[in-house]
Parts: sequence; C-alpha cells; structure tokens
Amino acid sequence: MDNTKTQFINDEEEDALWEEFKKTKSDSLRDKIIRKYMPLVKYVAGKVSVGLPASMEFDDLVGFGQFGLLDAISKYDLDKKVKFKTYAVTRIRGAIFDEMRQLDWVPRSVRQKSREIEDVISGLESKLSRPATDEEIAKEMNLSVEEYQHTVMKISGTSVLSLNDVWYSGDDSDHLSIGDSIESPQSLNPDVQVEREEIRKVIIQAINELPEKEKMVIVLYYHEDLTFKEIGQVLDVSESRISQLHSNANLHLRAKLTNFRKGIF
Repeated sequence: MDNTKTQFINDEEEDALWEEFKKTKSDSLRDKIIRKYMPLVKYVAGKVSVGLPASMEFDDLVGFGQFGLLDAISKYDLDKKVKFKTYAVTRIRGAIFDEMRQLDWVPRSVRQKSREIEDVISGLESKLSRPATDEEIAKEMNLSVEEYQHTVMKISGTSVLSLNDVWYSGDDSDHLSIGDSIESPQSLNPDVQVEREEIRKVIIQAINELPEKEKMVIVLYYHEDLTFKEIGQVLDVSESRISQLHSNANLHLRAKLTNFRKGIF
C-alpha cells in the first residue's frame, strides 16, 4: 500500500494548523501547508498517469496538480468537517484534467468511439429501464462481445478523464464532477443546490446499479484511493481487467447522466 495515502491521516497538528491559517492567512503557514501536501499532488498525478500516452509527462501532471492544491488551500472550509486531504484530492485531480482537456490529448477517433458507445448505452437503458449488459450493447453495435470488450480496452486510457468531466449546474462558475460529492459552496442559490443534490442522487443510484465488480472498482478507485494494481490484488484479477471494468463502469455512468440531462430517468 502506498504510504503517501496514510501519512495525512490522524495528524494531530492538522486541525490546529488550519485553524491558525484560517485566522491569520499567514504566508509562512500557507507555505508549510503546501510542503506538507505536495506528496499528495505526486500521488494523484501518479494515479492519473496510469494508461496515459508516453507523451504526457509525469512532471507535467504534477505541475497541473499544483494549481489544484493551491486552489484547494484557498477554498478549504474547515467548518464543513471534511478532511483537507479528501477535499484536496478532488481539486488536484480536477486541475489535472482541466489542463489535459485544454491540451486535447485524447485522439479524435477514440473520443468519437467513446461517445458512440455512450449513445448506444444511453438508448438501450432508456428503452430497457435497467442497465444494459455487455451482450446487449455489443449486439446493438453489431459486434461480438469480445470485439466490444476490446474496444472498451482501447478507450480505457481516456476513461478516468471521462468520469471526471464536469456537470455544469446553475452558471459557468459552478461545476460538479461526477466523482465529486463533497463540495457545496454556500454562495450557491437554493435552486442550484437542489440540482446538485439531484445529480448526486443519480450518481449514487447509477453506481448501485452497476455489476458488483464494476461497482467495487469505482468505490475502491474514487473513494478508497487505490490504484488499479491495488484493486486487482483485492479482486484477484489482472490490472488490465481492472482498467476494462473501470472503463465499462464509466461508460454506463455517463450514459445514465446523459439520460438524466434529457429527462429520461
């Protein structure tokens, strides 16, 4: 298990540090917080880098993630009783994906194939009123199950980005990632907060409807912060199989959210 994940837990100084920083906004305390949590940036960057093209340098991901750490430090609200590490992971990951979007690193053909599968799943599930199986999706696409699963593997490198695409709610200044169920800024008006809560409910229901192994992959990856390799050890399957399960789960979740956006749910 990566020690980076555990060194932030049960730190007796953490709350006192944040209390003091909240009162003073001291530059020296801010620098201390940055140094304390820089290993977290490297850890998140390492998770994101799995499956990405070699052209995407790890150091670049770390650099992108640093912006997320700074954003998390400036926006963290101690009164919400959420550990900073938990909050920061979402911000760091989001900052990395934001930069990757701007670079448009996903090949157009892969993006199109991903959207094609999402459209098929969305259509099938709105018609069936239940999650579509791999067999049903493959049949709809005129593919064998093996061909469909191979296609999912080809797009697996983009699936982490897919799950962290933002869902805009209210105005352009507010966004909620599919993997984010933590933040609910007090500045949002009641209507927007209600919409965000509805989106969370859809995400939770969609995750609960996934096949058991896919659900476990999503929970272990996004909530327990395990890597694909670690999840493979837990489930006793290969890392590539975890990548496939993760991609398949993402496609189903995005299709569910597409139907929700269209009012088909």
